[in-house]
Amino acid sequence: MRAIRAVRFGGPEVLELVEDLPLPGPGRGELVVDVVAIGVGWLDTRIRSGEGPEVFTVNPPYVPGSAVAGSVSAVGSGVDGDWLGAIVVTHAVGGYGGGYADRVVAAAEAAFPVPTGLDPRSAVAVIDDGSTALALLERTPVGRGDVVLVQPGLGGLGSLLVQLAATAGARVIAAVRGAEKVAAARELGVEVVDYAVQDFAEQVLRITAGRRLDVVFDGIGGALGMSSLALLTDGGRFSGYGMTSGTETVVDDAARQRLSVSDMSQLPSFWPETSRRVQYVLAEAAAGRLNPIVGRTYRLADAAVAHADIEARLVVGKSLLLP
Repeated sequence: MRAIRAVRFGGPEVLELVEDLPLPGPGRGELVVDVVAIGVGWLDTRIRSGEGPEVFTVNPPYVPGSAVAGSVSAVGSGVDGDWLGAIVVTHAVGGYGGGYADRVVAAAEAAFPVPTGLDPRSAVAVIDDGSTALALLERTPVGRGDVVLVQPGLGGLGSLLVQLAATAGARVIAAVRGAEKVAAARELGVEVVDYAVQDFAEQVLRITAGRRLDVVFDGIGGALGMSSLALLTDGGRFSGYGMTSGTETVVDDAARQRLSVSDMSQLPSFWPETSRRVQYVLAEAAAGRLNPIVGRTYRLADAAVAHADIEARLVVGKSLLLP
């Protein structure tokens, strides 16, 4: 079996290809997936650097990643034989780790058939990011007439959150970085602001003709998170779900008194309903109502390049490894 192993915490160079790992076998309630696509995300880069959330604790050496799609080649005891040959999207068994490989063991109860007509690559792009985007909107609903800022608005999660919020009737502004991403975000049919420029807040208020925001979904944090927080109207809603800047948005007592705030502590509460949400976003993607953006694809051996590109913010949409 071929897999990527992080031999220690550090930069992308700690990711090494291993060619001869033992082939995995399924235990009770498990199945083996011959992988065709592997999801790569910002979380993977943070864990690799040794700066991941405590809930995703790993000890090197480890195989990074989790979300994969492929065909079921073996099943363990207690698993219906009808799974054999099925094209599924799932997670490597055990929480986090094990996904950057050409064969993965998964729990049958956590495997989802890829709907007819949906590319397995697109299924990987929505299993985590799509279900999380849906959860964010369920916790902080938006509706017709709401002015909503999503930052970043063109990542794997952000691009799906933008679409779901627009479908709910909101007026959506996608915050992105650089001219290339501005052009790509406009293709989603939403308004766009470039947060790489110094007058970010002024740009937003020009778009809204001076109206303050009703909702901010913040996956960046840091100074940009603070700027967007200040743009919310009294009674507005702030939903923090990430910190790609390196620091979470600080929401002080004054802001909490005038706003409804959900910070990153909301994320673990999403997990019990993951199965329902995954089935929903897979169905929406298959029907063409939700369009995941598959950005750059890489060979398995080039996982380090994929991580470097994500950290350099060169990627539009979801990055994938292809064994």
